Amino acid sequence: MTAIPLSPFDGQLLTLLQREFPLVPTPFAILAARMEVDEAEVLERTQQLKRDGVIRQISAIFDSRRLGYQSTLVAFQVPEERLDAVADQVSAHPGVSHNYARDHVYNLWFTLTLPPGQAMDVNIGALARKADVALYLNLPVVRLFKIGVQFDLAGESSESGGKAPVAKEASPLADSQPTFSDSDRAVVRELQEDIELVPCPFAPMARCLGMSEEALLVKARGFLASGVMRRYGAVLRHRRVGFAANGMVCWVVPENRIEEVGRLAATYSKVSHCYQRLPRPPDWPYTLFTMIHGRTQAEVEAVTENIAAASGICDYVILYSIREYKKERVKYF
Repeated sequence: MTAIPLSPFDGQLLTLLQREFPLVPTPFAILAARMEVDEAEVLERTQQLKRDGVIRQISAIFDSRRLGYQSTLVAFQVPEERLDAVADQVSAHPGVSHNYARDHVYNLWFTLTLPPGQAMDVNIGALARKADVALYLNLPVVRLFKIGVQFDLAGESSESGGKAPVAKEASPLADSQPTFSDSDRAVVRELQEDIELVPCPFAPMARCLGMSEEALLVKARGFLASGVMRRYGAVLRHRRVGFAANGMVCWVVPENRIEEVGRLAATYSKVSHCYQRLPRPPDWPYTLFTMIHGRTQAEVEAVTENIAAASGICDYVILYSIREYKKERVKYF
């Protein structure tokens, strides 16, 4: 999928759609006022960007942990001649949201998310046996420093990998199991759906739920304020906006420096995800994971080198995404 030319107007609009989509009855009118144009122009351009495949969807992005789900990153070591077939088997699992081939001996990487009551090790083991995979890694998150792919298309950040504000969440993951009413669950299900690109997009969602538009929006804003919802906004196809390189950079960081280095890496604008994960020595000694998106591999490597120089951590590996097998949301509840 190739990039398409974006005007400055497109760049500003896409940045706002990702970062500042208003949870109000007429969100496109609010965005239009921000951009000092008519609502009709914002809607028309958003519809065209959706048709062009730039916008994947506009919806809620929830924190799976706060919904009571568990997730992990899994790596399979697969013979090259069987990679596509195994990837198809893995992608068929409803809990697999992202599934990529990467340039490493562990060459198939996927995220697995499970509802409460399901055993992660059992599911991973079953997938491995079904695919006849003997060697695999289960790499659960220990600490989250940053999450969220939001591309700056309005020219606000340095193309050389400048810094952005650190994510507000940088803490160990909690084990508490939240509780949600049937009404809460119904709202979560509906908010995951792609909105209609119309002046009042939340009205039809509220009708589906049998509740008022304002009641739906109050619930949505509450989820956002509590952290159950990470954000509400557009998800873009990164290659369509020119970010062709996707590098997962894995670092060997001593335990006593994880907090410091994780917070440092999270400040870089091209770092979309930053986690501490359990290492699996001797095959996998890496403890800090950073996902870096760039227009080229050289750009990814420049950001990586900047982080290495700033942190003094020089033991790392970059795993580039070479094939995308699956990228879609897990449907909660």
